[in-house]
Amino acid sequence: MYRDAYKRAQKKVKAKKGFYSHFSVFISVGLFFFFLNMADGFYDTWFFYPLLPWGVGLSIHYFSVFGLPGSDVLTPEWEDREMERELRRMGYDPNRASLYEEEEEEEEPEEELDLPEIQREQEEKGLRDEDFV
Repeated sequence: MYRDAYKRAQKKVKAKKGFYSHFSVFISVGLFFFFLNMADGFYDTWFFYPLLPWGVGLSIHYFSVFGLPGSDVLTPEWEDREMERELRRMGYDPNRASLYEEEEEEEEPEEELDLPEIQREQEEKGLRDEDFV
């Protein structure tokens, strides 16, 4: 269960990092376009035209990472509630621990190879197990 929580947290941190990278590139390119536009002249302002659709994409990226401000939609708590609701619809008990915890696999005992011919040869030649690498 801890591994699942750790993986979810790691995924969330990567998503936030991706958004911050996207945002910093957006600001950098926006400033570049602004200064390029100002060097070209003040009469024709065009720098915000390429930034408008990119800003829409950036806002979609924001909502997908952080959710809607002031609501719990797309938060981990909302996701847990939705998972429990779906599990109930499918006929499972969401409070049952075995659904969330990894099932432990039983270890099978190691089997020894029974090689009577090789054992006889070892005894005939006077070899011991320590003689082998």
